[in-house]
Amino acid sequence: MADDIASLRRILRTSRTIAVVGLSADWFRPSYFAAKYMQEHGYHIVPVNPRYETILGERCHATLATIEVPVDIVDVFRKTEDVLPIAEQAIAIRAKCLWQQIGVKNEQAAALAAAAGLEVVMDRCVKIEHARLFGGLNWAGVNTGVISARRPI
Repeated sequence: MADDIASLRRILRTSRTIAVVGLSADWFRPSYFAAKYMQEHGYHIVPVNPRYETILGERCHATLATIEVPVDIVDVFRKTEDVLPIAEQAIAIRAKCLWQQIGVKNEQAAALAAAAGLEVVMDRCVKIEHARLFGGLNWAGVNTGVISARRPI
């Protein structure tokens, strides 16, 4: 499981396309806020939610299987018990990383994804980690746990 600063930084630096499973079109939902932040920082967001046609100006997909572009990160905003079939779909589309958001920790899905060669992140927010490692969150006085005299590249 990718849980150290170097692994998280590498995943976020080398990834460009994020499929957000459970992305809401409601601006006040955490999934919308995180996806909008990542989109504004150069990531291609692919919404996965059968309830909507488009979110954040991108065509929405009912499942991961209908996505036509390669996906780097599958970011899961669903209940823990819903993650296993999502992990199976992430493996089927050859995603590189299964990212379970804060409060989401499905060990079985994580083991399955890891056994298939995917990187796995659990119980972390992609937006918070990006802001902590690249976005200057430390300049706002937040203890990011990153101590360095060098600016991240």
